Amino acid sequence: MKNEILLTIGWVTAIQGGLGAGGRLFGEGPWGLLHRWWDVPTSGYLALLLVGAVLAVTGERAKRART
Repeated sequence: MKNEILLTIGWVTAIQGGLGAGGRLFGEGPWGLLHRWWDVPTSGYLALLLVGAVLAVTGERAKRART
C-alpha cells in the first residue's frame, strides 16, 4: 500500500513539473494546476519533475521487488 501511494505521488508530481516547465518553455505560461496556487519558477518545475521521477522509479522498483 505504501509503495502505491509513493508511486502515485511520484507520477502526479512529475506530470505537474513537466507541464509547468513545458508551458513556460514552449507556451505563454505554465500548464497544470500548480500555477493557480503558487508562482513557481521554471527551475522549480524542473526540480518537481526530477523529484517526481525519482519517486515514481522508486515506487516501481519496490512494486517489482515485491512480486
